[in-house]
Amino acid sequence: MINGKTKQMLTLALTAILAFALTACSGNGGSGNNGNNSAGGGNASSEPSANTGGSGSTGENVELSFWTLGNVNYEELAKEYMAEHPNVKITIQNTGDQTAHHNNLTTALSAGSGAPDIFQLEIGFMERFINAQDKFYNLNDLGAADLKGDYLDWKWQQASSTDGKFQIGLPTDIAPTVAYYRVDLAEQAGLPTDPKEFSAAIDTWDKFAAVAKQFKDATGKPFVDSRDLIYNALRDQSDGQIYYDKNDGSFIGDKNPQVKKAYDFTVKGIQEGWVANFALWAPEWSQATNEGGFIVLPGPAWMLGNIKSNGPDSAGQWRIAQLPEGAGNWGGSFISLPKEGKHPEEAYAFISWMVNKENQMKTFETKGLMPSIPALFEEPAFKDLTDEFLGGQASATEFAAAAATVEPVYYGPLHDQTDSFIKEALQNVQEKQADPEKEWEAALDKIKRLAARS
Repeated sequence: MINGKTKQMLTLALTAILAFALTACSGNGGSGNNGNNSAGGGNASSEPSANTGGSGSTGENVELSFWTLGNVNYEELAKEYMAEHPNVKITIQNTGDQTAHHNNLTTALSAGSGAPDIFQLEIGFMERFINAQDKFYNLNDLGAADLKGDYLDWKWQQASSTDGKFQIGLPTDIAPTVAYYRVDLAEQAGLPTDPKEFSAAIDTWDKFAAVAKQFKDATGKPFVDSRDLIYNALRDQSDGQIYYDKNDGSFIGDKNPQVKKAYDFTVKGIQEGWVANFALWAPEWSQATNEGGFIVLPGPAWMLGNIKSNGPDSAGQWRIAQLPEGAGNWGGSFISLPKEGKHPEEAYAFISWMVNKENQMKTFETKGLMPSIPALFEEPAFKDLTDEFLGGQASATEFAAAAATVEPVYYGPLHDQTDSFIKEALQNVQEKQADPEKEWEAALDKIKRLAARS
C-alpha cells in the first residue's frame, strides 16, 4: 500500500490488504452520515423496454448493480437515467453502515466474485483501495481525464494515483469545514453576531484563542464543543500529509509541525476551560448543541444536518463563519467501477451523467450534499439558496468559500488508528489532568510501534 514501490511489491501488498476484512475506522469522514444520517436499504430497478442505447452504450440490454451509501438521491437519478436509456437496468443496494459497506466490497474483491458494477467509495476508506489498480477500472481509460477540469482540483486528486495516471473514482460531494456558531450566545458575550464580522474576529488561531477565553470569562461556558473537532480543524491544515509520508508510507507525524500545533492548541483550550468536555456524538453533546452549552462547533458541511436534528430548539440561532487560516475537508465520496463488472462503458456513461453539473445540483437541493463542481458555486440557484434554520443565511456560499481554501492531504491506511492514540492522549489531559507532554510522548510511542508492526 506504499506509493512508489515496484508493481510486484504493490500487488503483493494489496493482495494482503484485500485478503482480510479490515476493521475500517470512520474518523476521516462520512459523506454527511457517520451513522447519524443514513438512508434505509432499498432497490431501484426497472425492466428495460427497448434495445436502445445512449452515449457509451452498445445498445444491448445491460444490467448494472450499484452499491450506494447513506442518504443520497442516486435511486431517483437511476430511475431518471433508465427512463432515458431503456436498455439499461440499474439495481441499487443502499446501506447507511460505512464499515459494512466497504468491508463487503473488500470481501468480494478478495473472493473474486460478488462485487457490484458500480460502487460508492467514501473518502475515509480511499487508502484501502486506491492502489488496487488490478481490482478497478481506470476511469481515465474510459474518458475521465476529459472531465478533470470540471471538478475541484483537490477533490479530483483524492481519487488519483500519485502520478495521476490512474483514477479510481469520479467525485460526488465534498465536506469543507466551517465554524458553526450561535448568535444568541455571541450577543450575550458582546461578540460580533454577523458572520463576516465573526469570521474576522477569529481569522487566526491566536485570535480564536483570545476570543474563546473572552467568551469563557464572560459566560462561564466553553467556547468550542469538543476536543476532537478543534484538534481536527488544525490537524487538517497540514501541508500535503498528516501522519504518514505519501511517497514511502513512513510515519512523519512527530515531524509535522501542524500536528503538534493542533495538539498544543487543543491542550491550551482544555487548560483554559474553553474546550468543552463532551464526547462527539454522545447524548450530552447533542443536548448541549440544542441548549446552548457552547457557542462554536467546527465541522464539515454535512454537520449542519446533525445540528438540525440534535438542536431543534436552536433553530434560527445558528450561523456559519469561516475557520481560521483555511478549511479542511471531512467526508465526501466517489463513484468507482470494480473490474468484475462486465459493462464498463455503460457503467461509466451512467456515473459520468450522475455526477455532472446538473445532477450534482439536484443532489444538493434534495439531500444537501455539497457539490464538487465549482462552476455550480456561481449559479443563482446555488448562491441564492437560504436556510431559515440559519436565520436566512445563504449557507451554500459559505460552504463554497470554505471549499476554495481546502488543500489536499494524504491520510494513509493507518490514519484512523494513529489519530485515535492522539485523541486518547487529549482525553487523558482533559479528564485525568494528565501531563500533556508525557501523554504526547506516550502516544508517539504507541504510533511508532503500530507503524513498525504494519
